[in-house]
Amino acid sequence: MPRIVGVDIPKEKRVEIALTYIFGIGRSASNAILTEAGVNPDKRAKDLDDNDLTAITRIIQEKYRVEGDLRREYLSNIKRLMSIGTYRGLRHKKNLPVRGQRTRTNARTRKGPKKTVGVMKEKAVRKAAAPKEGE
Repeated sequence: MPRIVGVDIPKEKRVEIALTYIFGIGRSASNAILTEAGVNPDKRAKDLDDNDLTAITRIIQEKYRVEGDLRREYLSNIKRLMSIGTYRGLRHKKNLPVRGQRTRTNARTRKGPKKTVGVMKEKAVRKAAAPKEGE
């Protein structure tokens, strides 16, 4: 597996796609990097030679903020929003959708599984209050 900027990229994928496995590099950035490095985007990652890898790595380190630095900056921006008490920061703190989505229904990814709240039926109440066998 080729290793670029501390990330193992998948060897069977095309280089154009494999570079997107690096946090902070999407398709357009990937294409720009490959054009500048003079590498064919249709080449498989396993077919890259050392010259190609060093050219790609050099370009990424010079022009892009990726992986650790980018994650650190991203998380510090969220912490800043939470500390100054903005609406977005409060939504982050409460683990609710931040960008205006509805929460009455949906939003299950952020809110987690449903917690049913409501009145218990009389039968269920009696069953819960009844002593267990062996008590």
